[in-house]
Amino acid sequence: MGPHIVSAFDDDLIAVQAKISEMGGLAEELLSNALDAVETRDAELAQQVVEQDRRLNRLEMELEELATQVIALRQPMAQDLRVLLAAIKTGSTLERIGDLSKNIARRAIYLSKSRPVQLSSSIVRMGQMTLGALTEILDAHTSRDTELAVAIWRRDQEIDEVYNAIFREVVTYMMDDNRTIGLGSQLLFIAKNLERIGDLTTHIAENIYYIEQGEPLSDDRPKGDPIGLDIGI
Repeated sequence: MGPHIVSAFDDDLIAVQAKISEMGGLAEELLSNALDAVETRDAELAQQVVEQDRRLNRLEMELEELATQVIALRQPMAQDLRVLLAAIKTGSTLERIGDLSKNIARRAIYLSKSRPVQLSSSIVRMGQMTLGALTEILDAHTSRDTELAVAIWRRDQEIDEVYNAIFREVVTYMMDDNRTIGLGSQLLFIAKNLERIGDLTTHIAENIYYIEQGEPLSDDRPKGDPIGLDIGI
């Protein structure tokens, strides 16, 4: 393979990584804005998140097409192939995080029309933990920091534990006053979506490990057991 071809392939890899960085930045923005909308009861900001998610969907399609073309045209081997395969999986994961952030924003619109409740602060704290993990894993992806990726992967149990605490708190709140069932249900949906975003963050950590080590990250992560509420988007 001549130097010109090597340079062209390097440019392709840079373009793939740039697309992931763009998607990651947008996914962070969507989650951050959705959480702000929950905290400040800002229906307009929440609606912006719903609309901006379409851009993340487009970027995911562009990334998958680009990475697939590079695999077909360049026929990469070893780590280069792992980078491209992991890029497709990471793009899909970030698109899913956008969907969940959009769902949180839709719940924020409902909450903006309801009376404020103290429970919202627990949701916001969980959201900050989840957003922090996402930010860190995207930094780890950029720097290929396997050690940081594994640390974040293991730390997901903390998000699971916070989710379970919120679940119990909200259910108790609804049982004490059945007039709050509608509001409490929205809070539970938000917490469950945040728990799922935490899980998806660990998937990105696994992709980083796969790129650098060439094998899957062993499935011995300490894992909480999230309570019930099997929901769809």
